[in-house]
Amino acid sequence: MTQIRRSNERGHANHGWLESYHSFSFASYYEPDWMGYRSLRVINDDIVMPGKGFGTHPHQDMEIITYVLSGQLEHKDSMGNGRVIKPGDFQYMAAGTGILHSEFNPSDDEAVHLLQIWIQPDKSGVTPRYAERQMADAETGLWHLAASKDGRDDSMAIHQDADLSLARLEKDQKIGYSLGSDRHAWLHLAEGSIELNGKVLEAGDAAYLSGEERLQIKATTNAQVLLFDLA
Repeated sequence: MTQIRRSNERGHANHGWLESYHSFSFASYYEPDWMGYRSLRVINDDIVMPGKGFGTHPHQDMEIITYVLSGQLEHKDSMGNGRVIKPGDFQYMAAGTGILHSEFNPSDDEAVHLLQIWIQPDKSGVTPRYAERQMADAETGLWHLAASKDGRDDSMAIHQDADLSLARLEKDQKIGYSLGSDRHAWLHLAEGSIELNGKVLEAGDAAYLSGEERLQIKATTNAQVLLFDLA
């Protein structure tokens, strides 16, 4: 079974310095039918204006992954990490027992476009930790594992039975994915347009699947696809 969630069905907030689209209920956007999918709790599609950002704020007991699509995002946290993450960079924090962090667009003239993802951990009270994975030069037409429970294939190890993979596709490239009969998938199209098992998806669209033996994707423009393989 494949169900589509269109980009224009998401929650939307425009704060001037921040424009955000919410795949699931978040902040003032509340939709009881969209509280998350399996362990996936948040996908916020954010555009942050130059010189603006999120001041220092706390998190606890959440797996937080950020992926930058364009522009730059400066990160600082109470673990002592300070980094500017760039297009193609994944960043991960296990909030665990509690962290403070800030996210700021350091540019004077370019907005930053990012996806912020929250995954519910399989246990609470873990020690906070931080990791990164750079995929700006990832080969097109292949799945690249960004995060997983066991940290295999040099992916970021997270506290949940969830695999997050990225595929960067050029126009007309095709790619498949086999989903186990007891697994569930959420596919988020970050950029471009594709056909998923014959259904057309545009940037910002998503699809959720259960029990599909095979996903078939064809890019109709250059595209970036995020796929969550979930218990």
